[in-house]
Amino acid sequence: MTGAGSTKRARTPVAGRLIARVLLALLAVGFTGFAAVERYAPLDPSAKPHLFTGLQLSLMRLAPGRCTAALGRAAGVSFTPAPRPMQDGCGYPDGVRLRSDAVNYGGPVLLRCPAAVALVMWERNVLQPAAQEAFGRPATAVQTFGTYACRNIYHRTNARRSQHALANAVDVAGVTVAGGQTISVLRDWKDDGAKGILLRRMRNGACGLFGTVLSPDYNAAHADHLHLDMAAWSVCR
Repeated sequence: MTGAGSTKRARTPVAGRLIARVLLALLAVGFTGFAAVERYAPLDPSAKPHLFTGLQLSLMRLAPGRCTAALGRAAGVSFTPAPRPMQDGCGYPDGVRLRSDAVNYGGPVLLRCPAAVALVMWERNVLQPAAQEAFGRPATAVQTFGTYACRNIYHRTNARRSQHALANAVDVAGVTVAGGQTISVLRDWKDDGAKGILLRRMRNGACGLFGTVLSPDYNAAHADHLHLDMAAWSVCR
């Protein structure tokens, strides 16, 4: 017996395979394009972002060797590989530990390599220009709430794993500029002067480099920090 319901069920596996093939084809095209761009214009985290920077950052998770090579091209940056095998949804097989950069993070920063590259690019191309424009001085330090924590989103038992569980996120709580003045997300986000301008530029500029950027404008849970992560989806709030 063949009815509308059985016909629909018969076509579902075919449609699923077709969708899978299309997705694989798009991935192959993207990776081929990434390889071509990397060959002729390898990503330098110290340089200004260009038309293909987003593609390069997105696909670096598929090419750990190219990612560490890019990080090695950043002037003034030193790092060491720090992989941790995945277990129970937590880990960072392509983890690196940033040991020095142009700003002080209060110690080494552990992140997945693509997130580390994005952080260096954010510091060079977003934070420093914004600090110079707002205060006429460079940023010297960034305060964070850390990167890796094997936990779910908002610590909820019924939620998916946080990007922090993959060392794929960093929470920025504030920044210090030359001379010792510290600007705090919690205290200064709504400031109408230079402090608020700097913080909002830090958020807005991060949106072009990270997948998800969440600020106090998003919800109360982010009242005291900017959440920057390299998730595959894009959110900028």
